[in-house]
Amino acid sequence: MSHRTAGVSRRTVTRAAAATGLALAFGAQAAAGRARAATRIGPRTLDVSVPSTALGRGAPLRLILPSDFDARPTRTYPVLYLLHGAHDDYTSWTRETDIESFTEGRELIVAMPDAGPTGIPTAWRGGPDYETFQLTEVPALLARDFRASGVRAVAGVSTGGYGAMAHAARHPGLFTAAASYSGILDTTAPGVPPLMDAIVARENLSPRSLWGSPLLDLLTWRDFNPRARAGGLRGTPLYVSGGSGVVGGSGDWLPEALESALWLSAHSFADTLALLRVPVTTHFYSGGGHSWAYWKREFTASWPMLAGALGLPE
Repeated sequence: MSHRTAGVSRRTVTRAAAATGLALAFGAQAAAGRARAATRIGPRTLDVSVPSTALGRGAPLRLILPSDFDARPTRTYPVLYLLHGAHDDYTSWTRETDIESFTEGRELIVAMPDAGPTGIPTAWRGGPDYETFQLTEVPALLARDFRASGVRAVAGVSTGGYGAMAHAARHPGLFTAAASYSGILDTTAPGVPPLMDAIVARENLSPRSLWGSPLLDLLTWRDFNPRARAGGLRGTPLYVSGGSGVVGGSGDWLPEALESALWLSAHSFADTLALLRVPVTTHFYSGGGHSWAYWKREFTASWPMLAGALGLPE
């Protein structure tokens, strides 16, 4: 006959021990009354629930901590923000890429914040403010509870690529570098407003709940448009990539059609940067689809720029 302590199972004891270890690791914020609900996903990866006034709810944040995080309790670390795309979530970078193994041994924090079901990290019209969540609330938590330094870079795919450039353009100097892979970089380019509407409508939301009408609320659309705010990117290292999609593609029509829809938008953005004499590294390639097969490659190509901006060796 086996014996249990007060009816507690071994699994419960194991979970309690893990929770205790996690509490010890984050003891400083717990002692200050700022403990956050956190779930260990792996040795260095955890999900944190972030109470958010900007969103009116708790929102998830996935983190990958440095390998030496526990061994160097006084060290602060730069942060690489990775933003997800439409109809996906904050787990996409760890699900679709090798970002965990790629950053093994590199002294940085990787932060993957929630951007809602559309993946458009902006201040919605009368709704959630994902811009404030990602740029104010998440950095404050990282600095307070995870020893993040003030050095940060941002990269994103699709609507996350929009977010990377919009964040950096609207808040000059906040990021040391920004990278977009198949991002929506000119939200008022021909054909793009209907695409944005379709992204929002697919999540059973009113298209006007984003920024209002593209015509009647043009000033709002312009205010959140990376191309219109491109001057704010001066002095920030930039990487922009995208494919031509159907033209020169392989016949995988849906992801290639999506990529084609953003081709002119990306070139319009790059042309505006050129007119403003704002340097940017671009990789516009023939064919390609709106998919991780290409985004993983582009992230690797942009890594030297991101690493340099974060003060890390390649």
